[in-house]
Amino acid sequence: MSEASLVAQLVGEIRGRIASRGLGAGMRLPSIRVQAGQAGVSKSTVVEAYDRLVAEGVIESRRGSGFYVAGRTPPLNLAEAGPDLDRDVDPLWVSRQTLETPADVLKPGCGWLPPSWLPEDSLRRALRGLARAEAAVLGDYGSPLGLPALREYLARRLVGQGVPAAPGQILLTDSGTQAVDLLCRFLLEPGDTVLVDDPCYFNFRALLRAHRVRVVSVPYTPQGPDLAAFAQVLAAEKPRLYITNCAVHNPTGAALAPASAHRVLKLAEQHDLIIIEDDIFADFEAEPSPRLAAFDGLERVVQIGSFSKTISASLRLGYIAVKPGWIDGLIDLKIATNFASGRLSAELLLAVLRDGGRRKHVEALRARLAAAMGQVAGRLQAIGVRPWMMPKAGMFLWCELPAGVDAAQLARQALAHDVVLAPGNVFSPAQTASGFLRFNVAQCADPRIFQTLDRILRNAQA
Repeated sequence: MSEASLVAQLVGEIRGRIASRGLGAGMRLPSIRVQAGQAGVSKSTVVEAYDRLVAEGVIESRRGSGFYVAGRTPPLNLAEAGPDLDRDVDPLWVSRQTLETPADVLKPGCGWLPPSWLPEDSLRRALRGLARAEAAVLGDYGSPLGLPALREYLARRLVGQGVPAAPGQILLTDSGTQAVDLLCRFLLEPGDTVLVDDPCYFNFRALLRAHRVRVVSVPYTPQGPDLAAFAQVLAAEKPRLYITNCAVHNPTGAALAPASAHRVLKLAEQHDLIIIEDDIFADFEAEPSPRLAAFDGLERVVQIGSFSKTISASLRLGYIAVKPGWIDGLIDLKIATNFASGRLSAELLLAVLRDGGRRKHVEALRARLAAAMGQVAGRLQAIGVRPWMMPKAGMFLWCELPAGVDAAQLARQALAHDVVLAPGNVFSPAQTASGFLRFNVAQCADPRIFQTLDRILRNAQA
């Protein structure tokens, strides 16, 4: 490699460490001799790299003392904060493709239902009702805890699932993602260890990267986390927190078995582990699977959820259900970061939840998803793509590609044909899912998806 390339590489590495907060403002960089030894380059390469960073204002030179990170740390760059992954398979890239591409692009890799599957009539009735609401509903701040009537509704719903949550134990948030973010702020410090499933929801990975914590993972099975691996990781890594789905696991579609739930909670108690249980897909289940929060009674399990998957992704509202002793601290943190709850959105959600057509809508949605699950699984199998398991509920199929086919490369090729896929390794902290894709069966009605996949797979195996 040329001297200029080595300098550019070293400059990029140092910038990345500063961007990820590995080197904070005021911290001393290694001496020229030490840096040269660590990087395996000449001292002249280090001198030129340091001089370039000084010229850019990223670091500063102090006579007789060395080089230091400049006093003003650059904004956090999530693209540089984690491992040097190919941007095409980075979780944030997948999110941006599914959110920013035009409406005519096919999105079997996205994580939400088509608008036509959502309760449009109920939403319109609720909006008309809100147009007649008092001025305070339309223009005033809500309380930090959230709309009392909606929290009472959620408490009844949780109690019906066996989760003992009073309205005063429920905090409304702007989304399920904000719920996880608040809890990470509340529970974690940079450098803490967090346990996730492998595979797991890819935005867990992106969010934890922003909190600058260390992520470890355990393989996920059709019954829940691999219990032997779970026990080993708890003993060896001492994680502070475990984040998981249970009702309908994302991306696999698996459901937690009762025996697995009991064992997870016993191990969590032994190792003082806190668990965040994301129940965002609860409405997809006709027969509820075990909830860790129900077995645990909200002692060391926190349950979160939202209604973006079954009511509206545009209506941003979620919740946190916790033990009573934590609620005041979370309220203070919410005020500091978000000030108050959105009263208008809470009133709108409550009106839709109380709508007389809600029960029929949810039942019809479950039936429609079940039919789509069978149809899409059959079409995928016909082109050599095999479902890892057949879920009992939900919208996701976790599928294995033919041997030797790389999901990230396939996704890049599909994007050229206006098809957005979700490659397996964006869900895998250990990067062990290069031969998998996650499909959203509700977004797979267009036959061009399967035609594109079939053509790319045939070329890959030719």
